Amino acid sequence: MSHRHILIVDDEPGIAEIIGAYLEREGYEASWLSSGAAVMPWLATVQPDLILLDVMLPEVDGLSLCRSIRATSAVPIIMVTARVDEIDRLLGLEIGADDYICKPFSPREVVARIKAVLRRNAPAGTSEPAETGLIVHADRMIALYNGTRIDLTPTEFKLLAVMAAHPGKVYSRGQLLDHLSEGYKDVFDRSIDSHVKNLRRKLAAVAPGIEFVQSVYGVGYRFERAE
Repeated sequence: MSHRHILIVDDEPGIAEIIGAYLEREGYEASWLSSGAAVMPWLATVQPDLILLDVMLPEVDGLSLCRSIRATSAVPIIMVTARVDEIDRLLGLEIGADDYICKPFSPREVVARIKAVLRRNAPAGTSEPAETGLIVHADRMIALYNGTRIDLTPTEFKLLAVMAAHPGKVYSRGQLLDHLSEGYKDVFDRSIDSHVKNLRRKLAAVAPGIEFVQSVYGVGYRFERAE
């Protein structure tokens, strides 16, 4: 059992309760705060092992909180957002977060991300269970499958990160283009197909028989996470 302490900061009780239940099932201790204003006073007396921090919070927003926490603490932080326009900022993790997750999400995916971040931040001589399946580390622009690194170009990585943030969601080529930042001006509508083809080939090389990125005829592409 882990006995690591996870702080959930989210103003939606239902989400916090579900995530807390999954964490406790995995042996973690979970605490919950529903207000951004309550976080800094709470952290003055309690030191969690990781903070799951929603972007949209009453009183003090998650982005401001992340910067405030980073001014005094290196505690791992995973940001949670439901706003598509925050994805580019969170992909760069310019605010000091360790990772991000987009709503809606699977509670099992949240637990897997928490384990991955704790494992990366574990002191020498300690360990978290080995990462399994496909893991996307947005902060380091690294994708792993069962611990094997997948050599992706920046464009391929960002396409994977965007689609993997919403498993099952169908993206048109135009929508995928919209998610690419100004640094990707060489990517045009139909060239998305070429980048996706290369991405799928690299994923298939490390995970034979698993089709993570699926074509949706006449529309575009979607990401499906293998169980």
